[in-house]
Amino acid sequence: DKIEEMGYKTYSLQAVLEPMQETSNMLQLVLGCIGGVSMLVSAISIANTMIMSIYERTKEIGILRALGASKSNISQVFNAETFIIGCCSGLIGIIISLLSLHPINAIISLLTEITDLDAKLPFGAAVILIIISIIITIIGGLIPSRKAAKKDPVVALRTE
Repeated sequence: DKIEEMGYKTYSLQAVLEPMQETSNMLQLVLGCIGGVSMLVSAISIANTMIMSIYERTKEIGILRALGASKSNISQVFNAETFIIGCCSGLIGIIISLLSLHPINAIISLLTEITDLDAKLPFGAAVILIIISIIITIIGGLIPSRKAAKKDPVVALRTE
């Protein structure tokens, strides 16, 4: 009461934390949207890469079909490729993250003077990130693999 009489306002901790929580929620939403857009762009670029791979390997597709491979076999070849690409890209991302954790921790410690900062990548999160990478690449490769399976073997063999 005496503090308010002197002209100072008092605030409860909740009144201070609510705007901070709202800002944090908004920041999470914005970063989530950026992540979603980057995943969409990633899937589109994987699809583009697979379409170019199919275009360059049209003769190979024709030979496989002429040797008796079914449409589903051709589709499985390209789906397996996208799965491998997803595994490798996920692992590369995790390795880069693990290698950059220590320098980033050091930089943040220097800038903020927090001495006990130790950001880590939990094993479960790393596995989830690899699974997400695989799912995105498989989604990006579904349409191109179907397109490859539908190629006419005779036309594919004539391609140079």
